[in-house]
Amino acid sequence: MREQIRLYAPGAYTYPMSGSFVPNLVPYLHTEDDTVRPAMIVVPGGGYAVVSPTEGEIVAERFYEAGYQCFVLTYTTDMMQVQPVGRQALEDISRAVRMVRLRAAEWHIDPGKVACCGFSAGAHVVASLAVHGAEQAPETKETAEIRNRPDAVVLSYPVITSGQYAHRDSFKLLLGEHPTEEALDWASLEKHVTKDCPPAFLWQTLDDELVPVENSILYTRACREAGVPCELHLFRSGKHGLSLANARWAAGDFGEDSSYTMEQTWQTMRALSEKNPKAIPAFLAKAAAAESAKDFNREFDLAITGGTLPQNHPVPAVAKWTDLALAFLAAVL
Repeated sequence: MREQIRLYAPGAYTYPMSGSFVPNLVPYLHTEDDTVRPAMIVVPGGGYAVVSPTEGEIVAERFYEAGYQCFVLTYTTDMMQVQPVGRQALEDISRAVRMVRLRAAEWHIDPGKVACCGFSAGAHVVASLAVHGAEQAPETKETAEIRNRPDAVVLSYPVITSGQYAHRDSFKLLLGEHPTEEALDWASLEKHVTKDCPPAFLWQTLDDELVPVENSILYTRACREAGVPCELHLFRSGKHGLSLANARWAAGDFGEDSSYTMEQTWQTMRALSEKNPKAIPAFLAKAAAAESAKDFNREFDLAITGGTLPQNHPVPAVAKWTDLALAFLAAVL
């Protein structure tokens, strides 16, 4: 199990039914020399229900290979609908960026080159920080003078709008069943882009079946109107959740330790099994009884797919997105 850097002091994280889980960063750091490098915080998707292993370690390793000091953020989600996530995930990523800058010298990071790469709902977390980061006060005296604004963001098939083209399930878990108009407006990120937002690279497929491509277009248009450097790549075809879209992803090789992103979901189900077992759907009972996040992840995947895992195929054109993103980052960082 890789090292986890917890983002909250003991007792400071109070999201209910999370067991021993605390939002955390898992680092992938170059230690072979003292070269000062840019940093990339990877934020997997999962519809605010889970933090998907398919977009965690495998993506961090790609940016690591490109010379970045990398981290995977496991943030607050709410699959069991215990309590809407609200602004908790925003606080998690805000703390993550400040943590990376706070320890930049120790980790050989340029604090002026800290980027975030989010996927689907994880991209909503990243873009929330891009547009609403100033609302997050420093957590401690130690971070009082440390910025939480990313220096650039990469938004992969992002959830952006709560309007006509919304991915409704994400907003149900983020805001609850009956959100106020004020909450929906706050979460519709294209409405809040200003000239102070970080440069943004976006990519998506035109036939994305879960998150309409208009989400990417709306955010790009808002950036362009505000004068924020941006770049958008729309690929002809490919399903939602393509991650790296390469042969490794298609083979289901998401990284040897990738299941750590499922820790909160596992811990929540364990806690519910003890306090309110009727809250666990019967088809997830075996997963809830798992003794490790890795075992949970395997049983969870089998349960939600009915025992037949999906057959993925690489999409070579889409797999070029990391090269395009790295070129953009080199230009703006």
